[in-house]
This record gives sequence, structure tokens and C-alpha cells, in this order.
Amino acid sequence: QVQLVESGGGSVQPGGSLRLSCAASGSILRINVMGWYRQAPGKQRELVATISTVGGSNYADSVKGRFTISRDNTKNTVYLQMNSLKPEDTAVYYCNAPDVIVPRRDYWGQGTQVTVSS
Repeated sequence: QVQLVESGGGSVQPGGSLRLSCAASGSILRINVMGWYRQAPGKQRELVATISTVGGSNYADSVKGRFTISRDNTKNTVYLQMNSLKPEDTAVYYCNAPDVIVPRRDYWGQGTQVTVSS
């Protein structure tokens, strides 16, 4: 099993910045790609960004140029730097890591709230 623990959410005004962190523990060898998803009230959970062990990344079009995903493999931690935040970025953000051994098994964090409001 893999445990994912997020931190860093909060409230910020439009145009502000936040940095999310997600620390993985447990059976670390079961994961490679790590990523962030978000879910706004009344909407489906959507992909925000992913990053592989070697640093290859992928972003949703809505966050390109504003968000940056990174990871520190020595700390088993992935980060999401969010700049130029907009009210539509308001959501619960979840850390995710697919299991590389068991197909269609994903590990999820507990979620952290990000609120962008004036």
C-alpha cells in the first residue's frame, strides 16, 4: 500500500499563489507517475498535472503557464506551484499515484481545499 498526504491548501485572492505538497510513504516502488487532480463543487474530478519519476510532465490546458508540477524523489514528494490563481481554480485538490503493479488501482490523498476569492 501507498499513503499520500497533501498539505499547502488555503485561501488566496485572485492573482495570488499557493504551493501544494504531497508526500508518499509505504510501498514506494509501486508508484512511478504522480499527479494532481481537482474537484470543484458540482463538477467531476479532473486532471491538473502529472509528472513521472524522470521529470516528464503533463498539464491540463486550463493551467498551462500558471501551474508547475515538480518532484523530489529523495523525499518521495510531489509539488504543485500555482501562480496567477483564478476563482475557477477553486476546488479540492487531490494527489494521485497509479499502482504500477495492479492495473486500475490508484492511490489518493485525502484532498486539500484551495479557495480563490476576493
